[in-house]
Amino acid sequence: MSTYNYKPGLGNAASFTVSGVPFVSGGISAATATVVEFPKATRWVAVSNVDGSATLRVGFSENGVNGTNYFEVDQNQISPRFEVKVTEIWLSGSTNTSVMAGLTFIDTQEINNGSLSPSGSNWSGSLNALVG
Repeated sequence: MSTYNYKPGLGNAASFTVSGVPFVSGGISAATATVVEFPKATRWVAVSNVDGSATLRVGFSENGVNGTNYFEVDQNQISPRFEVKVTEIWLSGSTNTSVMAGLTFIDTQEINNGSLSPSGSNWSGSLNALVG
């Protein structure tokens, strides 16, 4: 008799319909490209730019925030809540940032996306775009 060890994965809808486990990290200095790694895949993410003098770049890869694949959060503003399943985000341009996220129970090791992202641990944002 074979045994199947069930565990949630990216295609498991229930993991994304329940409330996320809270994740908060504050006081992040991201004057240069800085990664925030999540212990589990996210259900949603929001970013706060507490810096009163700089605009924050937010992306899903280092090349993204250093290039043109990012969105901006203005000074003393918070982004909308983005419904994204990622294992990390990249920040650049602000010396005082906070990140809030709702986490699933999906282990980051379950995301094996090496063909899309060189790190294999996060969505690059664009197929074959080499955004790292």
